[in-house]
Amino acid sequence: MAKKRKSRGRSKGKAGKTGTVQCSMCGRLVPADKAKKFTRRVSAVDPQLARELRKQGSFIQTRLVTQYYCVSCAVHAGRVQIRSASERRPQPRR
Repeated sequence: MAKKRKSRGRSKGKAGKTGTVQCSMCGRLVPADKAKKFTRRVSAVDPQLARELRKQGSFIQTRLVTQYYCVSCAVHAGRVQIRSASERRPQPRR
C-alpha cells in the first residue's frame, strides 16, 4: 500500500503504541500523537467583572482547558489550515 508521508501523519517516532484521546467535536477516538492539541485559559468570572476586580488589585484564578481535535475537525473548525502547494515541502525525486 502506498504511503503518503514518512511519518504517516503522526509524531510517534519509535514510541511504540500510543494511547488514544477523544475528539472534542465529533467524539472520534484518535491516537494521542496524531490529534491536534489546543490549550486555553478559562476564567469562571465574567470578563467585565474580572476587569473591575483587577483594578481593585484582586487575583482572578483561571484554569487550563485542553481540547483535542481529529485532523478533519481541526481543519473544519479553522484551527489548522491546509498549506498551499507552494508552501509544502517538495517531494524528493526518485
